[in-house]
Amino acid sequence: MSAFEMITPRLRLRSWDRDDCAAFAALNADPEVMADLGGPLDRTASDEKLNRYRQAYLDRGYGRWVIENRQGAFLGYAGIMHVAGDHPLGPHNEIGWRLCRAAWGYGYASEAAHAALQDGFDRVGLQRVISYTASDNRRSQAVMERLGLRRDPSLDFTAEYDVGSPWSGLVWVTP
Repeated sequence: MSAFEMITPRLRLRSWDRDDCAAFAALNADPEVMADLGGPLDRTASDEKLNRYRQAYLDRGYGRWVIENRQGAFLGYAGIMHVAGDHPLGPHNEIGWRLCRAAWGYGYASEAAHAALQDGFDRVGLQRVISYTASDNRRSQAVMERLGLRRDPSLDFTAEYDVGSPWSGLVWVTP
């Protein structure tokens, strides 16, 4: 499958390559960036996650994309991942994002996630996409609202992730 790229007014979203491992690991090692899902990842766990993102694109033609500014600086990622049936919500497509702290507060998450969501509907043909976050992650909740997602408390869930304790997710869905 060929490389993927989308251009927005301020950003470039693209598929991952091996040169992204160090920047992705630095993102995942930041305790503040990773606070909503149990804390930092070590390099091995970060590389495994990056491999899952790369494989998702190869398997399905969509996934999480690198976000860069127009000068090519790594800002984080955004995109839609297919989640398997062993999740409390069953199989679904989930849009998510994670940005370096230096990129917070500029609207990059909303801009990138909007482009990824539009791609999911237009190019990929998805019918429904959901998003979830921790109850105290107000930044992501604000992005979900800007994307036009609708809060659906009936889908809220608690799951065991690799965080040492149960994680509770608040759920938003596409209209």
